[in-house]
Amino acid sequence: MEFSKEGDLILGGVFSMSSTRTLIDNNYQALPYTYCTKRNHRELKFARTMIFTVEEINRDAILLPGVSLSYRVYNGCGSENLIRAAVEAISGENSKSCSDQVQALVGHSSSGVSGDMNLILSSLSVPQVSHLSTCACLSDRRLYPTFFRTVPSDRYQISGLAQLMKYFDWRWVGVIYSIGMYSEDGTADFVKEAKKEGICIEYSLPYSQISKNLFSVILDTLLESSSNVVLLFMSLSYAKSFLSEIETYKITGKQWIGTESWIMQSDLASADRKHILHGAMGFALPQASIPGLGEFLLGLKPSDEPQSALIKAFWEEFFDCSYSPSNTSTMCTGAEDLRTVSNDYTDVAYFREENNVYKAVYSVAYALHALLQCQNGSNPTTGKLCVNKNEVLEHIKYVNFTTKNGVRVLFDEYGQSVALYDLVNWQMKEDGSAEISIIGQYDASFPKEERFILKEDVIIVWGGNSSEVPRSVCREPCPPGTRKAINKNKPVCCFDCFKCPEGTISNQTNSPDCLLCPPEFWPNENRDKCLPKPTEYLSYKEIMGALLTAFSCIGVFLALMISVIFLTHKETPIVRANNSELSFLLLFSLKLCFLCSLTFIGRPSEWSCMLRHTAFGITFVLCISCVLGKTLVVLMAFRATLPSSNVMKWFGPMQQRLTVLIFTLIQVMICILWLTINPPFPNINIDYYKEKIILECALGSAVGFWAVLGYIGLLAILCFILAFLARTLPDSFNEAKLITFSMLIFCAVWITFIPAYVSSPGKFTVAVEIFAILASSFGLLVCIFVPKCYIIIFRPEQNSKKHLMGKIPPRTI
Repeated sequence: MEFSKEGDLILGGVFSMSSTRTLIDNNYQALPYTYCTKRNHRELKFARTMIFTVEEINRDAILLPGVSLSYRVYNGCGSENLIRAAVEAISGENSKSCSDQVQALVGHSSSGVSGDMNLILSSLSVPQVSHLSTCACLSDRRLYPTFFRTVPSDRYQISGLAQLMKYFDWRWVGVIYSIGMYSEDGTADFVKEAKKEGICIEYSLPYSQISKNLFSVILDTLLESSSNVVLLFMSLSYAKSFLSEIETYKITGKQWIGTESWIMQSDLASADRKHILHGAMGFALPQASIPGLGEFLLGLKPSDEPQSALIKAFWEEFFDCSYSPSNTSTMCTGAEDLRTVSNDYTDVAYFREENNVYKAVYSVAYALHALLQCQNGSNPTTGKLCVNKNEVLEHIKYVNFTTKNGVRVLFDEYGQSVALYDLVNWQMKEDGSAEISIIGQYDASFPKEERFILKEDVIIVWGGNSSEVPRSVCREPCPPGTRKAINKNKPVCCFDCFKCPEGTISNQTNSPDCLLCPPEFWPNENRDKCLPKPTEYLSYKEIMGALLTAFSCIGVFLALMISVIFLTHKETPIVRANNSELSFLLLFSLKLCFLCSLTFIGRPSEWSCMLRHTAFGITFVLCISCVLGKTLVVLMAFRATLPSSNVMKWFGPMQQRLTVLIFTLIQVMICILWLTINPPFPNINIDYYKEKIILECALGSAVGFWAVLGYIGLLAILCFILAFLARTLPDSFNEAKLITFSMLIFCAVWITFIPAYVSSPGKFTVAVEIFAILASSFGLLVCIFVPKCYIIIFRPEQNSKKHLMGKIPPRTI
């Protein structure tokens, strides 16, 4: 026992003020033993904070009135000595009554030691309140039923670390942890929590202070790994050792994340570690102000604990002096001022871990206070001060109070207090010192999505000499236009990105699927949005439409010009030959043929779809009927030259007109039936092209369309046969050869039209049909009328009855 004070109720405390053991084996001539050598300034600070708190409580007239609280503080190094100290604390030294036994125990800082201690304490129902044991495993009430803590469980720190990495989108991280319960269990829990948040662990490597092989593996991994964020999950002593080893290697480009066990230890900073610790982040216990504690700590004198050899040893270390005469150091006077030295003990700017000791002592005091207020006789006024330990344990479960510095204290069903952390950032200076800035907070009392808060307008320094948030991902997110696919042979963060198939899009990052565009839409080039499909139809504005329109107009102009020529020379023999009336009717029908091609150009509408096919069918039948009439006139005229022939009597002008009318009316009836039963209609074709919409005229009834074409073809073939039969008639008068050649062109055009029409896509289908109309119309116009116009204009001497009758028998007309 290092420090003690007598009183009515005893509070025990166990701290590792000596942290290093040395084994003395006595050459095996006597029982070996160990003694503690290295001093731990921080643990002395914890012990003195406990003493300060007890004295503050004793000065409080409201809390535990009439009862003085005493303390017994034990020191130990190594788990065996610490467990021995705990057993000694609860059993008392030569204790003869229950009032000589501790009511509760404060400590220890180490999770592993606290767990071992509680296995003994729980069997005696003695409550243990730890100020720094953070392992989540200690929340298991089956193993540690009397364990409580004023420090947050690592479960909350781990959740905070995962939220921190998720916030900065660090999805690919490495973990280095030390050997021991605190780090091993914490790392295992972090790996599970990280997986829930979609964070992948590239490596998880153990570190030991005595194993060079483990360090070599860590070093090689750091140099070769692709993750830029490293979590250093270690206790303070291991962190010091690891940083001492790693500082000589130029490990750069890493963002280091620390745990609360070491992240606030500014003494870890040095110029050699600047490339490692600069920009480091981590969660630290919240800073607090405890009035009077700083003066109490700095006011320590060896004379305050005259029986403590440990205080003298600390004093010699603080001031580099000695209480024993020595030639190498000055003599200690005991009057030295602690304000003149700088170490963990004298750092009293803010209190973090010390506040947990403060809360731990108060929680026991409030439990005792509640117990003494009950009506079972255990009241200060009754004089019965013997308190049953089971009752202390029950009352500490329900404490709920606010300390003098404004911190609320209560325990949940697992003995845990409310979790609150500061997010800190290391900002290294040129001289190797560090300024540790608070840049955020994690408060477990809020809903999970609101617990992590980053301060606004705060300067954050990043690790790896980065001027912006470091990237640490196995694979960059799949951009819109691609889909995310899990690779079964790699961690989930190392996914693959595939471009969306044709006709599909993804408009979100890391989209698991690509979505089909609606039928009227098509993806853009990046495949991240659906755009309306462009519509396609033969337009006057495009080159092909403009050219076809121009040829159609030229055809109309030529037919009109020939009509004018024929009209001005209508009394000449060459015009009057072969029925000039049919010639003018043929020219009129050819004009209509050229004009009907214009109905095929432009955006299809209901009326244009019905007009284009019916007008084409009727005008072409009218045209072919006229040609057929002229062919019959030629045949009949020459047959009339035979003796006793009276053919022309039965095929005069009236019969010729009726022939043309009847042939045309048949086509009109076919078109009327087509339009009545199932007419053509405008159609949106989205099947032929995937990326565009074809505006077309659907045939309605395919039978009607092919009936119209078939009838035209039947008349054309009939006309061709008759003209072919008349080809041997005299050249001067005969049109049969011209008609034969024109019909040959006509038939050739329309025979080739059929396969071209069927196989041409979109607007080219319409273009093929217009081309067939124009080509066949030009063929008739040029072959039948141009030779006559040539004679009328350039060979007028041949446009005479004498020339035409030169080789004709006398009875010709």
